[in-house]
Amino acid sequence: MRHMQLLRSRPVRVLWLSMALSVLGDRLYGLAAMWVVYESTGSSSLMGLVGVVESLPYIVLGAAGSLVARFTCWHSLARVDAGRALVAVAVPVLWSPDLPGFLVMLVLVLLLGSLSAVFEPNLGALIPQLVDPDEVEQVSCLFDLTSRVAAVVGQGSVGALLVLVPEIHLFAIDGFTFAVSAAALGWLGRRSALASAGMTAMPVPEVPVTEVAVTEEGATGPGATGVDGAAGGGRAPVVRAWVLLRAHRGVGVAIAVHGVALFTAAVSTVGLPPLLVTRFGQGAAGYGLSLAATAAGGLGGNLLTGHLPPRRPWLATYCLAWTASGLALAGLGVAGSMTTVITLCVTSGLLFPVTAVTLRARLLAFGTAERLRLLTVDQTAIRTAGTAGLLLLPFAVDAAPATAFVGAGLLLSAAALLGWWLGGRTDGRRDRSP
Repeated sequence: MRHMQLLRSRPVRVLWLSMALSVLGDRLYGLAAMWVVYESTGSSSLMGLVGVVESLPYIVLGAAGSLVARFTCWHSLARVDAGRALVAVAVPVLWSPDLPGFLVMLVLVLLLGSLSAVFEPNLGALIPQLVDPDEVEQVSCLFDLTSRVAAVVGQGSVGALLVLVPEIHLFAIDGFTFAVSAAALGWLGRRSALASAGMTAMPVPEVPVTEVAVTEEGATGPGATGVDGAAGGGRAPVVRAWVLLRAHRGVGVAIAVHGVALFTAAVSTVGLPPLLVTRFGQGAAGYGLSLAATAAGGLGGNLLTGHLPPRRPWLATYCLAWTASGLALAGLGVAGSMTTVITLCVTSGLLFPVTAVTLRARLLAFGTAERLRLLTVDQTAIRTAGTAGLLLLPFAVDAAPATAFVGAGLLLSAAALLGWWLGGRTDGRRDRSP
């Protein structure tokens, strides 16, 4: 595994381990939020409402590029994670199984979403500063592995945890993981500050953070920061999203397909529990088993992605993987046994890292300011589409779960094939992705 060799670097190792623990907590938090709401209300629509509230800050802050860019340094991210720890710990303290408790949970989920909307694109913009430029795809694969390992461990251990503590206390575990992440980010911030003062061997680029001008061709103009312009702890300058997307049409196509994928994912998010209950008589154990199967497939998919040739046609790989994922989603609607459900979940899991790493590696190849803007655009697109899905698709799930799965899966496959075709028309003409 080529990407695992990056763990020989201490900064990469510290950040990777802390992020793995943080993502583990997030998996437990996600399962707790959805299952607690469904168990107490029996409503797929209210499950969707929790996801909508958590996604709203991503949509609002996505347009505020200057605000997000204020946090492009390790110390700022450490403070954000400390805030997330406090909010997560407050959930089991303030929540109660009634309407006021549900409203309190919505407020806390909104706060967590706001902090995460700032945290995630900035972390993505900073990670490439830890490695050489030719290792960007490997480090992208490595950090994708955190979610795959955490998913396997999280879903596999949730049954044992729920024997010891109620579902609501999984939020407190998530808060602990945020605290560990904040400590790791603080250490990276101190190390970066010392490096800026010439007291360590950590490489820090000497290009100052100034205004960025992006040309129609997508090249960085005079005063650009280069790849690591914010490494010293300064704010990343803001670039215009539409200029970047016009210059890099293939990236725009990929982000659009990503949005469709997250729109259709709402069917699985809110539809899998009732599908398992009504068709197969499964409870929380069956739900956890299905999620664990997806997570195990994701772990294998990450290892596979790490060995793909680095100069493959990235957009074709990306779109074909989403096409197959759509077919697997549609298959859940016609599955006749739990064995088939588990097989399809594993298949979906195998494909997710291919899409995630392929797109993320492409975005991380840009300079700091550009990749922060593109990561924010991608985040906004998928959260907007995901929110629309959570608002619209639960009604289809309530009416006909099987039909909802089939329709959503075919929609995703069609969008991915269209993206592949549009990408073929773009390649060699207007797209000048790095």
